[in-house]
Amino acid sequence: MIRKSTKLVLLLILCISFNSCKREKESKIINISKELQITQLSDNSYIHTSYIYLESGSKFPSNGFIYADNKKAYVFDTPANDQATLELINWLKQDKNVSIKGVVFNHFHRDCTEGADILKKEGIPTIASKKTAKLMLTKNYPEPNLLFKEHITLQIENKTIVNQFFGEAHTSDNIISYFPDEKIIFGGCMIKSLDAKKGNLEDANINEWSNTVSKIKDTYPEVEIVIPGHGDFGDQSLLDYTISLFKTKE
Repeated sequence: MIRKSTKLVLLLILCISFNSCKREKESKIINISKELQITQLSDNSYIHTSYIYLESGSKFPSNGFIYADNKKAYVFDTPANDQATLELINWLKQDKNVSIKGVVFNHFHRDCTEGADILKKEGIPTIASKKTAKLMLTKNYPEPNLLFKEHITLQIENKTIVNQFFGEAHTSDNIISYFPDEKIIFGGCMIKSLDAKKGNLEDANINEWSNTVSKIKDTYPEVEIVIPGHGDFGDQSLLDYTISLFKTKE
């Protein structure tokens, strides 16, 4: 005979699985080219996925985010190669008839900032923390147009976007972007997709990683969708997985 507590756990698992499947069914995939894919989550929210080409010849998918309303949009991270960056700009301007208000860099790595030169040529404003801007200069990327210390709130019409540094993790400058109306977090490479490995630790603070993500989870307990820098999006389980992953030793 199954105990009530066991039944409750099974019910919760079924609910999580159902909600995950429901999100996947509701999302819409738009294939722009072999270099760029758009996943539409809602009328306002899109994931852009492009590819980093490794020395081995293989390619590695990389996520960014788009938040749009009333023909205006903010983009979060550039696609990971120049062709995809141009394709994203053209898709937003020509296909969606959207004006790009700015691009926010999650951190200084090339999978976030590779298209910075193109954005400058196109006259699209760039936004980053002072830490990110300083680290970008060491990689010979152009300095962003708008700098903030640890927090900046952006607006599109009556919608708010919160961009905040919570602590070191994947890098010393990584931030998250939170969208209250959608209950979405774009976490960049600080957040891992389920079953992902630890990945690139060259600039990481592995001792603080779990603590930083725990702060994010405590600050936004209502979040429903979490988008990692690489791999599939999901729910709060991505925060829990990342916290657990960096509490374990190599």
